[in-house]
Amino acid sequence: MNVEVLEKPLPKPSDEGYVSARLLEALAEGGLALRFLKEGLVRNAAGKAFQAWRALVAALLRLELDRLKAVVKSDEERKWLETTAVPRVPTSRIKALSQMLEAIGYDDVSLWTALSLNLHDYQYHGPDPDMAMSKYSSRVEAAYDVVKLVGGVVKYAERIKPRVKWSDELDKTLGELKEELGKWIRQ
Repeated sequence: MNVEVLEKPLPKPSDEGYVSARLLEALAEGGLALRFLKEGLVRNAAGKAFQAWRALVAALLRLELDRLKAVVKSDEERKWLETTAVPRVPTSRIKALSQMLEAIGYDDVSLWTALSLNLHDYQYHGPDPDMAMSKYSSRVEAAYDVVKLVGGVVKYAERIKPRVKWSDELDKTLGELKEELGKWIRQ
């Protein structure tokens, strides 16, 4: 996986390459999540898995922007989708955005988003046997969900592949991620 991908400036959301760039970011972040797991850095892996999901949601939002704008009720909401939701994917609104994606046919996006938010909490609070600050009582529980969420990123990347300007770099990164993910699933 080419980690330098994460350091490149993103194209503008209006550019044709935006969806591909965010998808590449999602796959690269997923690869980093698995690398951190391998090194025993579960909290860091949780953060990277969340970032992978968030980048994927950004790609989906941009890919479906016209359909989403047709669903919302006001011009203000349409403008917010274009100027804020797509480029930033605010964590505070990612649940609502996921529900909008479900409304136009992306099954289970809100469930994956809930999982990503649990991992986001874990990144900051770590394992919590009392489960007051985190939904995970152990590193093992969180690691399991990191692998599941990265698998969700792969699933959605493959689903939208035919609709995205697909590059050799995307193909290579997806292949490497699937190979690494396969090792975790067999364990």
